[in-house]
Amino acid sequence: MKIVFHERFYVSNYSMDPAASPGRLESIMNIIHSKPEDYEIITPEPATEKDILRAHGKRHYEYIKNDQLLYELAALAAGGSILAAEEGFKGNPTFAVIRPPGHHASADSCWGFCFFNNISISLLKLYSEKKIKSAFVLDFDLHTGDGNINILKNRNDEFIAKILNPSSSGSANYIKEVEAYMQNLKDIDIFVASAGFDQGIEDWGHLLHPEDYTKLGSLMKEYSEKLCSGRRYALLEGGYNHDVLGKNADAFCQGFK
Repeated sequence: MKIVFHERFYVSNYSMDPAASPGRLESIMNIIHSKPEDYEIITPEPATEKDILRAHGKRHYEYIKNDQLLYELAALAAGGSILAAEEGFKGNPTFAVIRPPGHHASADSCWGFCFFNNISISLLKLYSEKKIKSAFVLDFDLHTGDGNINILKNRNDEFIAKILNPSSSGSANYIKEVEAYMQNLKDIDIFVASAGFDQGIEDWGHLLHPEDYTKLGSLMKEYSEKLCSGRRYALLEGGYNHDVLGKNADAFCQGFK
């Protein structure tokens, strides 16, 4: 499967938050590089102003642009999300190892280590090109992606987003909740995951094991194949224990690919 990555994402001094900490992306990419038979790395370009303004207001855009390094990396992450979406639309399952993450960024505000909403920017790019009219977003990050909801569920156009932030306690019930939701989906053009790994059993959430992430990936594969010819992609959000982040991301990808 394809992995979206750029060497500039290793830069960690754009912010002082845990998502920007040194070594975080290395924990994922070291495993990716060790499995060339499984993964093909592709390199993104930055999102354009036009791309970003489909999801964000001009004032918020200018606020982020005032910080040169932050803007460079946030625009590159948004561009990585667009590349992942384009590949996913072609039927190539793709995981974007990007930062900053995005699911807490709303149209005119942001918090939670996020600056631009990568999920929304990528989906609205496809929608603007008349490739999709609907999407299913599985946000399995520990924290609800309020930015995804605020941008994608409050629209005055015809784009439709179904968003699930699972809330069940216990890993078995969590997986059942996800599958039950997917079983009721219809008329979906593409699947995308806000793939945060801070629900991991050895991360902040203390809930999901590596095999649970594999199951989430396989459910995304199974139901995207049933509903939209396998069109699917995923974007990195949270995940902060560097010792297990790579293992969890790889476990997800093994089911997702």
